Amino acid sequence: MGHPLIQSHPRCQTERVSTRLVIIADTHLPKRAKALPPELWSAIDTADVVLHAGDWVDEATLDALEARSQRLIGVYGNNDGPELRSRLPEIARFEIEGVRFAMVHETGASIGRDERMAQTFVDEDVLVFGHSHIPWNSSATNGLRLLNPGSPTDRRRQPHCTFLTAVADAAELREVELHAIDRGRS
Repeated sequence: MGHPLIQSHPRCQTERVSTRLVIIADTHLPKRAKALPPELWSAIDTADVVLHAGDWVDEATLDALEARSQRLIGVYGNNDGPELRSRLPEIARFEIEGVRFAMVHETGASIGRDERMAQTFVDEDVLVFGHSHIPWNSSATNGLRLLNPGSPTDRRRQPHCTFLTAVADAAELREVELHAIDRGRS
């Protein structure tokens, strides 16, 4: 039998736990920017988990995010050298609050992506990816949700640099929000 005070407290049995996520990719430091934007660091400081879908470019970015994140999950991208590839997987599969994730940098052409990825990631609820620098939020016919946060440092044909935040709770991904960072139109 457990401790009587814990058993008698009503919140101990009904309070749900949710996990705040920051989702980023394609940081390309220091080639595309000298540093991550302050808005992103603020989001990272309040997140429970940070997901990075590759193209870190510099190992110092991985070190900085590891030091500042409560928990960091990442994969390497096509622009990441041997040092980063030795520290990161190509594909990550993990579960947060009952939500089954997969993360990879590159998914191929946008045409047919949803169904192609649904056939590849059959046991996951959410696929996080990068590479294009173009935000993406869609669902395949089997329910797989595909998310690309864009890039917080290189807007590539987009009006703004971007990143995503979301909440994982009770086997659902909620409050998925795209955050725009205006770094100018250079």
